[in-house]
Amino acid sequence: MEQLTEFFANPLPFAAVALTAMLVEFIAGWLQDDDTHDLGETAASLSIAVINKTLGALSAGVTSLPLIWLHQFALFDIPAEAPWALAVAFVLTDFCYYWHHYAMHKIRLLWASHSVHHSPTKLNLTAAVRLGVGGHLAGGFLFYAPLVLIGFSPLVVYGTLALGLIYQLFLHPAHARDFGPLEYVFNTPKHHHVHHASNDSCLDRNFGGVFIIFDKMFGTFATAPENEPLAFGLKAVNSRSNNPVVVLFREWYAIVRDALASRSPKALFRAVFSMKPPRPQS
Repeated sequence: MEQLTEFFANPLPFAAVALTAMLVEFIAGWLQDDDTHDLGETAASLSIAVINKTLGALSAGVTSLPLIWLHQFALFDIPAEAPWALAVAFVLTDFCYYWHHYAMHKIRLLWASHSVHHSPTKLNLTAAVRLGVGGHLAGGFLFYAPLVLIGFSPLVVYGTLALGLIYQLFLHPAHARDFGPLEYVFNTPKHHHVHHASNDSCLDRNFGGVFIIFDKMFGTFATAPENEPLAFGLKAVNSRSNNPVVVLFREWYAIVRDALASRSPKALFRAVFSMKPPRPQS
């Protein structure tokens, strides 16, 4: 656990690796005239990443406090330093992430943040860092509360969750190769391209973070359609923008607008939580 703490205490080496990978991919696409990037989208994605990290750092204490408080009621005291405990925590955290990710596509309050990640029309490594704000403040942390109540330290839960998110960065290359037998167990670029696709047969599929087995267990797995290319971006009309502020806060603004226009508790509930009618599925 000490090594994990040290890793997150100095994220600059990983950031350098990630930015280098993005640059190499961009240059390769440009040299091959491969149409893998849109300069406006790429600039917007990098700007959004900076805003996300800044706001995330400011709100990190607020979102971690509920899990820290819950930990006092844990059923067991699972040692944070035990390798077996870290391995189990990694798998269970990814299981919780699966359901969190599923909910982000089904609950408008959570989709407000997650829709930012689905907005690029070009899928590449820079799109991976296009992440929304406010997801955990809107209740995302609740999906990991059972792990804390079982006995895992909040630091272990957030640490293993962060490792899974680092893995997911590399699920967004412009070209998805086949990884053979690994495709049966792990989430791979091929599977994640399907998740990002706006083709009808791909909507709300492949929610896994590191593992794809949970999608296969719960019936949300899909492969790419054979007779049509994958298309990316939101299906909502007039959803494309390269303005980082618009991309980040458009759906939050829509929720507030619809909530203020509500004339009954039922309408208010739908405005905040229902995915329909405000936006088509994506």
